[in-house]
Amino acid sequence: MATILEVAKKAGVSKATVSRVLSGNGYVSEEKRARVTQAIAETDYRPNLLARNLSVKSTQTLGLVVTNTLYSGSYFSELMSQSARILEQQGKQLILADGKHSAAEERAAIDFLLDLRCDGIMIYPRFLSIDEMDDIISQHKQPILVVNRRLRQHGSYCIWFDQKASSMAAVNTLIDLGHRDIAFITGSLDSPTGMERLAGYKAALTEQHISVNPALIAEGKWHGESGAQAVAQLVDSGESFTAIVASNDEMAIGAIKQLSRLNIAVPGEVSVIGFDDIPLAPYIIPSLSSVKVPVTDMVQETIRQLLAMLDGGELRKPDTFAARIIMRESTAPGPWFGDRADA
Repeated sequence: MATILEVAKKAGVSKATVSRVLSGNGYVSEEKRARVTQAIAETDYRPNLLARNLSVKSTQTLGLVVTNTLYSGSYFSELMSQSARILEQQGKQLILADGKHSAAEERAAIDFLLDLRCDGIMIYPRFLSIDEMDDIISQHKQPILVVNRRLRQHGSYCIWFDQKASSMAAVNTLIDLGHRDIAFITGSLDSPTGMERLAGYKAALTEQHISVNPALIAEGKWHGESGAQAVAQLVDSGESFTAIVASNDEMAIGAIKQLSRLNIAVPGEVSVIGFDDIPLAPYIIPSLSSVKVPVTDMVQETIRQLLAMLDGGELRKPDTFAARIIMRESTAPGPWFGDRADA
């Protein structure tokens, strides 16, 4: 690969002149600029981006940190595709850094993007604590925004929606349909999102004076097979249930598959609601009711806030985003339809 010195020799100019042409800073005559441009083409020179990033104020890049355990899900696909699409429209590049499997590795991914001089960074954390993220934001000049977590010290630096409240809404929807024996399939219990959705399930039952039965809570791992396994566990427990809330749609689909294997009709005997409203949800049989998470709106707001900060604008505290429940064929009235659960 050609060096900047080779380009300078071929063009008959100094290295400083080549650098000025590459950076666009400083005066270079049109005749010399043409010679440098021709030399770059003939030598197939490619500038060292890291070195260039050290010398300019903007790299036209935004970084995104996501742990690789989320890569295979539809939620992550929407997060990535929306981020890439919006930044493309802004003429910027998206750089993905893998947060891997621990808080230390998430922090290392953030440091990697900072070292690349990304103009701003978005974090979708799984392992870093609230206090750790507040500290990271305090320590750096580059704008760092957190997606899907609520910070204590930097409320304006987080874009989030209320996972607990959305889970409560799903459970209350089933209660209003006449279900009282409602099972719950959790996400991974080392996931903040999973824990918030579980907390919402318990809170909704408690508010409606329905006892929380631990036997009706089965742990899932976000994928379809774990949803099927959770249903097998629930059935084996011997506890009766007429509805299931699954912490994401993949597990809900796995749950419906297992119910079918056991000749348990959906929604005739058991209603099912998932989370995320993935593109496949309307097309399975029966079509899946789901809590639609506002991923696109959250990504748009995160990038809008970052770009506003980079343009010198004032960061404002964003509104809380709300989910909505999309009702489809997988839910039907339960045994107590028309009666209040606490009557």
